[in-house]
Amino acid sequence: MCSVGIYIHIPFCVRKCNYCDFFSVSAQENKMDEYTKHLIASLRHWSERLADRFVDTVYFGGGTPSVLGTERLNRILEVVFSNFNVACDAEVTIEVNPNSTDRLDFTSLKINGINRISMGLQSADDAELKALGRLHTLSDACFTIDRFIRSGISNFSLDVMLGIPLQTYTSLDNTLDFCIKSSATHISTYMLKIEENTPFYYNKDGFIFADDDLQADYYDLTAEKLKRSGFRHYEISNFCKDNMISRHNMKYWILDDYIGIGPDAHSLLDGKRFYYPRSIEAYYEDNLLYESEGQTPEEYIMLSLRTDAGFCYEKYYELFKLTPTEELLSEARSLEKLGLVVVKPDSICLSEKGFLLSNSVISRLLNTGI
Repeated sequence: MCSVGIYIHIPFCVRKCNYCDFFSVSAQENKMDEYTKHLIASLRHWSERLADRFVDTVYFGGGTPSVLGTERLNRILEVVFSNFNVACDAEVTIEVNPNSTDRLDFTSLKINGINRISMGLQSADDAELKALGRLHTLSDACFTIDRFIRSGISNFSLDVMLGIPLQTYTSLDNTLDFCIKSSATHISTYMLKIEENTPFYYNKDGFIFADDDLQADYYDLTAEKLKRSGFRHYEISNFCKDNMISRHNMKYWILDDYIGIGPDAHSLLDGKRFYYPRSIEAYYEDNLLYESEGQTPEEYIMLSLRTDAGFCYEKYYELFKLTPTEELLSEARSLEKLGLVVVKPDSICLSEKGFLLSNSVISRLLNTGI
């Protein structure tokens, strides 16, 4: 029996953050009730299609899943566990924002299957949080962490943003110190990107943003500090302790099957990529759209190089009955001389410097022809 991951999109927020381009709408009680009803129907439909699979990861993303509240989330969890073949050691993650966790009973959620938290910290500096448009403070974050740890959920990830307004080397160092001292098992770091149709995009002149060089410095500081503190840099933007990787997100990088349920949620299943449109109404109509062929050699090289395991020749042959071309290996050896990759007898991996320049490095390897 093959495995599959389930991504459940919760498209509600109390308020959009200044940088956010993810699909979300205002968190109104009647809309959340209606959405929960449709989501449960979708899950039951997908359980029939995936009856021959076992589910080893479930991920509630958003939006802000925590605004649904405990009762709605428990109803969804009950449907997942009663309709799918969920592995006994499945990773079940929920994203939370500190300002909305007063709605949550973490003990109840743990009893019903949640065993991992991903919290949107972004910064441990209240002024930086305000500039980002976040509704929480550092005190709120501390309170939330204490609550879910006391419930027995000790596997948790914290998000940190790099290059945000008001950030300095000192404030970033303090944020990383907070994450380390919090006993987080996982830290995700993201460089700020100004997306169209966001408050930051429309008010670029109202903020001072880090340039590419400063963002690179922040990335280097982050990687060095977290590695010194015992974190494994297992993917370009992700660090973990004790091999506590995000098993769900790893599916994206190693081309495992997953389904995404909800507006703007994407799937990879049986070699096909498809998605629901960026509209709640279209999602309610079950309007799935074909995106592209998936699980291709190009995808494997591009995505595997995001991880510290890198492009594995044996896995490449297992998936596609292909071996790396001499042109690709020659380009990799050239990049190795520049300190951007490490060429091993059985794989090609990006170096720390290569992680920072991953887009151009991966592009050069793909352009050799595979």
